[in-house]
Amino acid sequence: MIKGSHFRNLAINRPPDTYGKLCLRNSVGQEMSRCKTSLRRGQPNPVYKETFIFQVALFQLSDVTLLISIYNRRSMKRKEMVGWISLGQSSSGEEEQSHWQEMKDSQGTQVCRWHTLLES
Repeated sequence: MIKGSHFRNLAINRPPDTYGKLCLRNSVGQEMSRCKTSLRRGQPNPVYKETFIFQVALFQLSDVTLLISIYNRRSMKRKEMVGWISLGQSSSGEEEQSHWQEMKDSQGTQVCRWHTLLES
């Protein structure tokens, strides 16, 4: 996860405190693995530059879904989802499906693409 752009905090007039959650799910939707980025405070265009590695057998690669969600941490542990996308078996769109296919074809080299978050 590299960075985000144009994140806004509509409740108060300042940039949000955001973090990303990544969740790998199997073909029936069960969680296989998860991780999250560190918090980026007060940044409308946060730079995460964090790499996450998920162990997936080659034969399972077509059957998993990677769900990526961005959260705005408000106050005292309260959080709200800014938006999400999914890649893999249950991709959230054609661009995400294309990105997943490109990652599978790249054989381990990094593939970077921008995605527009879907609202929760």
